[in-house]
Amino acid sequence: MSELAPYPFAALAQRMLREFDTRKTIFDLPQRKFVLGDAEHDLSVRFHGHTAATPFGPAAGPNTQLAQNIVLCWLAGGRVMELKTVQINDRLTLPRPCIDMQTLGYNVEWSQELTLEQSLEEYVKAAMLIRILEASGRLALAPGFGRTVFDMSVGYDLAGIRSERVQAFLRGMMDARPVVERLRRELPAELGALRDLDFQTRLSDTLTLSTFHGCPPDEIEAMVGHLMQEHRLSCVVKLNPTLLGATEARRLLHDTLGYRELRIPDSAFEKDTRWEQATAFLDRLGNKAQSLGLHLGVKLSNTLLVENHKTFFPPSERVMYLSGPPLHVLAMHLVRDLRRHFGDRFPVSFSAGIERANFPDAVALGLVPVTVCTDLLKAGGYWRGFGYFEELLKRMDAVGATTVDEFVLRAYGDTGATDLSAARLSNTEKYVEGLACDVRYHAASHQVGPRKINRRLEFFDCVTCNKCIPVCPNDANFSVSVPSTPELPLKMKRQIVNFADFCNDCGNCDVFCLEDGGPYILKPRLFVNRERWEQDAPRDAVLVEADTISARFDGVVLRVSEGDPPSDDPKVLALRALREALLDPQDVNHVGEFLRNALTTD
Repeated sequence: MSELAPYPFAALAQRMLREFDTRKTIFDLPQRKFVLGDAEHDLSVRFHGHTAATPFGPAAGPNTQLAQNIVLCWLAGGRVMELKTVQINDRLTLPRPCIDMQTLGYNVEWSQELTLEQSLEEYVKAAMLIRILEASGRLALAPGFGRTVFDMSVGYDLAGIRSERVQAFLRGMMDARPVVERLRRELPAELGALRDLDFQTRLSDTLTLSTFHGCPPDEIEAMVGHLMQEHRLSCVVKLNPTLLGATEARRLLHDTLGYRELRIPDSAFEKDTRWEQATAFLDRLGNKAQSLGLHLGVKLSNTLLVENHKTFFPPSERVMYLSGPPLHVLAMHLVRDLRRHFGDRFPVSFSAGIERANFPDAVALGLVPVTVCTDLLKAGGYWRGFGYFEELLKRMDAVGATTVDEFVLRAYGDTGATDLSAARLSNTEKYVEGLACDVRYHAASHQVGPRKINRRLEFFDCVTCNKCIPVCPNDANFSVSVPSTPELPLKMKRQIVNFADFCNDCGNCDVFCLEDGGPYILKPRLFVNRERWEQDAPRDAVLVEADTISARFDGVVLRVSEGDPPSDDPKVLALRALREALLDPQDVNHVGEFLRNALTTD
């Protein structure tokens, strides 16, 4: 199984700027899909006393694990970054594949795949890269549109949160000066002017507590209390859809929405927080936050535990986690229930089945932030964020709103009200009232998966539809120009390859590939570290070094270096062509940039 290997900060910075200058893309996201704001609309919102330029952001998950993922979310308009949840158990062995977006959204991954120390460094790197982009003058950002909030996420029990390594992570996020100063010095001479930038060192003073994966309900209050009391953190408590109770959750899922094949095990309700528990500890924690001069919010919701009735995941996985359209309905009913109980006392963060069409509705309910995971894993990937803002601005213009607050007041009819709290409550009732009847969320609308053409993927010359590139949350898949020759006749001008250091075998590219077999398995899987390449045996894989390219095919290793004698072996020809393409200085790509930067970085 491939394991994520964070990219050196200097190499990321060099590639990011050079790629934009030469191709007008950043980590394969084209400039035309950047969300940069405009002077006619103020989309800013308040989150725990901070101003964020938009209410949009990625949910804690695969899109906020590596530095380049977070930069891509920022370019897509995300300004409240819910970083991937960390925990003391950071040496998990996770099943692969782990993400299935064929119809709805399912996954079997949980928590970070990096160590706590690696996670801290990735988050610092991401903040520094964003600052570099802002200072570079390459982006035509609207005034104030760079304002970004980084929100930590931790779980899943009190002992883990109190452990020294998690405490060190929290301290590092609140005072990142040692990491910032070390990374600042790593910038090469050609980027020397950037070393003096005023990089943010207090990355975060807000935290979302995940209460999933067996989190003891009777410890939630103590965990939040500890985080507020000991670390002075404003907190969001992220709750689960099982809070609806077994009868209501199953009624909505089975009877109303028609997902009769989805079974929620009884254990999901037996072990999770009950409504009475949640409302009681939220009331007490709200009072505690107020006494400390902090903020408390609620997030709805985590994914929904269901029995694994499919064959995509390994047979060892008896359960999986549901996301996407049906979860939107369940979580919105919880928003309504929460607001009926507490009024507008607690700010609500939201993540469940958000996509282009319903993003403006979530904003109209005053939800901050509105976070996305499942939809960013579908065709287009981070490109999809651009459409969210197109839709939001269209809806705002239709009611004459130029700010988010004005939109909340007018979204469902201009009543002349000036009370935002009342508008949030009223809008919630209006939106949720007919939501379960909307066919967009019904099972009948989600029966057909991505198209396949019944052909097996090859090492070279697939249809090169490029679908696998944007659906990878880590930017692991990319294309290079491999010229056709008489010895190696190729049909396609560009070939798809996979950078193994960015790939964790999640399987999402296989879901959207027109052909069968999976790009992450059958396309050239590239390593730049010999030890990692050897550890990956016996899988077929390619090792790219400064002067040699090696490949393991069916356990046999071939090596190609510059100056080798001619060969008519098709595998040798393919390796030689691949080596030349990867190291072509005119073609900005992951491996070529990595090698060139590794050889020249100060």
